[in-house]
Amino acid sequence: MLTLLRPALVLLAFFTALTGLIYPLAITGVSQVLFPQAANGSLVSRDGKVVGSRLIGQSFTSERYFWSRPSATGAADPNDPSKTVDAPYNAMGSAGSNLGPLSKKLVDRVAMDVQRIGNGQSSVPGDAVTTSASGLDPHVSPAFAMLQVDRVAKARGLQPRRVRLLVEQAIETRWLGLIGEPRVNVLLLNLALDRMGADGAG
Repeated sequence: MLTLLRPALVLLAFFTALTGLIYPLAITGVSQVLFPQAANGSLVSRDGKVVGSRLIGQSFTSERYFWSRPSATGAADPNDPSKTVDAPYNAMGSAGSNLGPLSKKLVDRVAMDVQRIGNGQSSVPGDAVTTSASGLDPHVSPAFAMLQVDRVAKARGLQPRRVRLLVEQAIETRWLGLIGEPRVNVLLLNLALDRMGADGAG
């Protein structure tokens, strides 16, 4: 019996150490050396303080900032843990919306967003009023960013052309010219906006 158990136990211990300890530590070490920024969450700092991540969206509501696309993430209702409440960009509750195209709640929310964001236009970019599958998308389309230029410029006392140029500079192109779509990271754009200042010159 011991003759049969010994090799099994030795292999169990070996592969537990290899795959549960040695391999993860090796990969962690390699990633810290080769890709330290990505390995640590692609964190973004301002004045030495972490303000977010390039990979996780945030909710911006001020007129002075570019807004992210809607988020359908939720959190437990503090008054009733069996229910949920809206909690945009809650990384602990990453999810898309379960509302179907005939949902009155969804239709009303989209209509309200079109009115709020559209500046009187009846048509807006899709990502301006629809949520992403994760609810944590840090990017918006260049079209949605451009739609917000006049509002942000007015709120900050800046000339629209300066803000428009900032958006153009923030556009990330397709990887290798093939993969993905042109996009704008909202957090990075807003940080660049803060650095620009609000003197209205230019």
